[in-house]
Amino acid sequence: MDTFFKIAVDEAKAGLSEGGIPIGSVIVHGGKVLGKGHNRRVQEGSVVLHGEMDALENAGRQTAKIYRESTLYTTLSPCPMCTGAILLYGIPRVIIGENKTFMGSESLLRENGVEVIVLNDAECIQLMQHFIAANPTLWNEDIGE
Repeated sequence: MDTFFKIAVDEAKAGLSEGGIPIGSVIVHGGKVLGKGHNRRVQEGSVVLHGEMDALENAGRQTAKIYRESTLYTTLSPCPMCTGAILLYGIPRVIIGENKTFMGSESLLRENGVEVIVLNDAECIQLMQHFIAANPTLWNEDIGE
């Protein structure tokens, strides 16, 4: 498993252990982690702290050049909000753990020239399947069902 992807998976597990939704993300530039995070909607009572948004927040302010040279790893296909942030900051490459349990806005990323790689990682799929089965109300709240 790629070192940076493993960080994203570890972040997802941290979120789950805190009573949150198991989605993790990491932003990498030049072989170094700029920021990492996990979905903290439940823990913080937030409507915007998805894994990708938490990683961006933890990366702090960066120049446009840095974002345009970065890769974002995420354990689950990015929702429209997180996709918008990826496009806003010009992040050119997104590596996704899985899109079986939730298909985000991958087509929008691709349409805007973002390289999208989906790993279909078994551990990510299992994490989400178990979480959704155990917490359908919370999951449906997050995705708007």
